[in-house]
Amino acid sequence: MKIADITVQEFRYTSRIGRDSEGHAHPGNLDLTGSLVTVVTDDGAEGHCLGGSKEFVEQIVRPRIVGKDPFHREYIWQDLAERTRRWNMDDKGLAAVDMALWDLAGKVTGQPVYKLIGAYRDKVKAYASTMVGDDIEGGLNTPEAYANFAETCVARGYKAIKIHSFYPPKAGAPDPRLDADICRAVRERVGPDIALMLDPYHDYNREEALYLGRELEKLEFAWYEEPMNEYSIASYVWLTQRLDIPVLAPEVALGRHHTRAEWIERGACDMLRVGVGDVGGITPSLKVIALAECFRMSMDVHGPHPGNLHLLGSMRNAEFFERGLLHPHVDYETPAPYLNSIHDPIDSDGYVQMPQAPGLGYDFNFEYIRDNAV
Repeated sequence: MKIADITVQEFRYTSRIGRDSEGHAHPGNLDLTGSLVTVVTDDGAEGHCLGGSKEFVEQIVRPRIVGKDPFHREYIWQDLAERTRRWNMDDKGLAAVDMALWDLAGKVTGQPVYKLIGAYRDKVKAYASTMVGDDIEGGLNTPEAYANFAETCVARGYKAIKIHSFYPPKAGAPDPRLDADICRAVRERVGPDIALMLDPYHDYNREEALYLGRELEKLEFAWYEEPMNEYSIASYVWLTQRLDIPVLAPEVALGRHHTRAEWIERGACDMLRVGVGDVGGITPSLKVIALAECFRMSMDVHGPHPGNLHLLGSMRNAEFFERGLLHPHVDYETPAPYLNSIHDPIDSDGYVQMPQAPGLGYDFNFEYIRDNAV
């Protein structure tokens, strides 16, 4: 079996999610262009993944992988990772190619990806990951509104909630005291048995981050995520030395598994973060997971991507699947128009079952993608 071709199909769709001037997600309508990477073998097998750069695939990826064995994922990833460095590409495009190859392998073998990696579990607890604060009537516009929504999430079955607090351009943001007020209101509403986490403004200074971390310790939050700019590893070393609450990082720092090794070695975080879009796919994410396990570190897997769900099905050192972003005015259970169904339905006990279809488990509406092709 050899790779015969790789393509990127761009398509138009309307999202239920809008963006503010800082790029943060809010309820709304936004006309977007999506992309679908497809890897095809000489015997007709196909693998798919959302995302990917048409220019990157056509100019860099296709000439390097056509004719290769699609099961040589490690070689292909290493080769393309070097090209992305020279091409100054972000890792999301590389991730889409890598995961299309994993999807292909699952479909050829008849196995879901997490079993192809090596299954650890068949379901995982989810946490409700909120959108950032807003000025929307009935939205997340006050600490009380966050508490109301947290109560709704608990009633839905969630046993854990992660708060994204008020960010610019929200009036009055950023303010660590307002963040603390939100967290206090949510804790008082849901009680002591629900795990709570905070992802606050990502550019607080050291003193602001320390103040907020100490407030979270009083509220017995499970972790404290990326309160400062990640370019300053020394600032995270300073913060982790002064707090008892686990500091979770890095998220956006470039450098894939290499950078995360540096954060561990420097003692800059207590918990390690990885996401398929952050490091370039499933292949490098597995390196990060093994690295964290070697140092007995717990992890969080960033975002609701199907690839991340399969990682959680194959790993021991993370407890939750991040589900969202959620908001009182957004029906997360309704699939995007290019999908027939969502990949991560949650049950009444707060668990997401691992997809059992071969591959990543995407349920694409290929007719919609074709009819809305760019």
